[in-house]
Amino acid sequence: MADYPACPSCSSTFTYEDRGLFVCPECAHEWSIEAVPEEAASDPVILDANGNELKDGDSVTVIKDLKVRGSSSVVKVGTKVKNIRLLDGDHDIDCKIPGVGSMMLKSEFVRKA
Repeated sequence: MADYPACPSCSSTFTYEDRGLFVCPECAHEWSIEAVPEEAASDPVILDANGNELKDGDSVTVIKDLKVRGSSSVVKVGTKVKNIRLLDGDHDIDCKIPGVGSMMLKSEFVRKA
């Protein structure tokens, strides 16, 4: 049996070759035989509203009034949030906002402080 590389998307070892491509049957990811898996496995870069790169532990400022779901409170423009954590997904910032509590934010609504 041939030794094929693990899927760069989901790390599955059940990959196979099909017409010049490697295919993962678990997540349906396809990649070129010439592609280097280390490039695909690198962490995605998360940018703020101005295009600056965000990292874990950064401080950001909210640039738009944000309604808090399930509550009548609002996170106001200019609210500074310290010590953020970056996550994968739609809401890619996990943080604690003073006066509101723990929240997840989208990076498009913040700028680096």
